[in-house]
Amino acid sequence: MEYTVHFGRPEDSTRRLDKELRVYDLLDSLGIEYHRVDHEALETMEACIDVDAAFELSMCKNLFLCNAQKTKFYLLLMPGEKKFKTKDLSKQIDSARLSFGSSEDMEGLMDITPGSVTVMGLMNDVENQVQLIIDEDLLKEPYLACHPCINTSSIKLRTEDLLNKLIPSIGHKPIFVKL
Repeated sequence: MEYTVHFGRPEDSTRRLDKELRVYDLLDSLGIEYHRVDHEALETMEACIDVDAAFELSMCKNLFLCNAQKTKFYLLLMPGEKKFKTKDLSKQIDSARLSFGSSEDMEGLMDITPGSVTVMGLMNDVENQVQLIIDEDLLKEPYLACHPCINTSSIKLRTEDLLNKLIPSIGHKPIFVKL
């Protein structure tokens, strides 16, 4: 399927969720340029292939994780084509037995649901309960793509803007890892 790439926020926001519109408001307020593709719900990395083609890049993989005690939560950003190995990450962040966080915790902490996990959800984590972790390989890419807190749209922005404008504005200091 071919998708149309739009510059910036949707012109008609009447059928958009508030959490999606808050993402566009934040990006616009920070002067971050972005492109957008609207599509059917995409729940997996495999489903993102056509959006990747429209953006001419690979969607960023976003994983919501927690420790065994569910006392620490993490959002891992890594290249979409990379395989995730828990032990590689656990060693680097000194946390044993990582697993995927529950949908309830995801929604409670970041106002997102499974299939729409995104770095943009950290804007809703005002108490900084989720630690951002970024695979260093993402830093090599000039752009990255993710969802705007809903999996029926995707956005593409400059990696530099993510690191230098967005992340500082939402108060989440990332840990960089090599996976």
